[in-house]
Amino acid sequence: MTVRLHPLFVLMMALAAAAGLFVELATLFVIVAIHELGHVAAAFHYGWRIREIRLLPFGGVAEVEDAGTIPVRQETVVALAGPMQNAWLALSGWALGQAGWADRAWAADFAAANVWIGLFNLLPILPLDGGKLMQAWLSLRLPYHAALRRSVLISLAGGAALTVVSVWPALRGGPVQLNFLLIGLFLLASGWYQWRNIPYLFIRFLVHRSRRSAEKLDAGAIAHPIVVSPHRPLSTVVRLFMKERYHLIYVMNGGRIQRVIPEGAVIEGFLARLRSR
Repeated sequence: MTVRLHPLFVLMMALAAAAGLFVELATLFVIVAIHELGHVAAAFHYGWRIREIRLLPFGGVAEVEDAGTIPVRQETVVALAGPMQNAWLALSGWALGQAGWADRAWAADFAAANVWIGLFNLLPILPLDGGKLMQAWLSLRLPYHAALRRSVLISLAGGAALTVVSVWPALRGGPVQLNFLLIGLFLLASGWYQWRNIPYLFIRFLVHRSRRSAEKLDAGAIAHPIVVSPHRPLSTVVRLFMKERYHLIYVMNGGRIQRVIPEGAVIEGFLARLRSR
């Protein structure tokens, strides 16, 4: 696993250093690092394979090896583990200030920074923690491909809204909120990147799912039927798969069941056609 600073974090660090805000810069780095360590600890608890972590000014983004096959319950716990660190850090800072063990002004700023970072991360915008929670929740109610599309569209709308909020004061003669503008533009760029990568993310989901279909069968699983016509393309059939369910595909012809195909065979057939192109 590698840990890197995102260029946005480097830019904000350079701006803070140029303004002489060294204490604030160090404090932000510690807060972000502890926030991300909460995610990492929870992910390691579940045995996730993390390839890379990129630190941002408000948290981090982890590249997970098994993305798309991780149970929603685990995704929820790992996503909440970061903001939970901000919660206890905020309470600790406030308590230290009240007890006189730390400068009250610094303690108040430290607590406020943690509250802001924790709440900001819960916004339903990818790649924020709230966006991951939203995508996990959608995957319980929609086919996984539809959940990917819906969550990215909502994230793009959220990034656009934050960008508009950052420049709105300038339209009325005030200053542009530079921090919010940079974050809003980053979220828009990230959303656009994820939108373009939906086909890749979905293929990765199918590849991992194909490998684990046999495990589900060995453990026993309740099958959820998908009914299709014999002329329906495989590309549209696999888009009906839900993340937390195992499917049997019923091919209907003239009101009669022509074939019953396990999902693994459908996935293998679809992937084989992709390889042959």
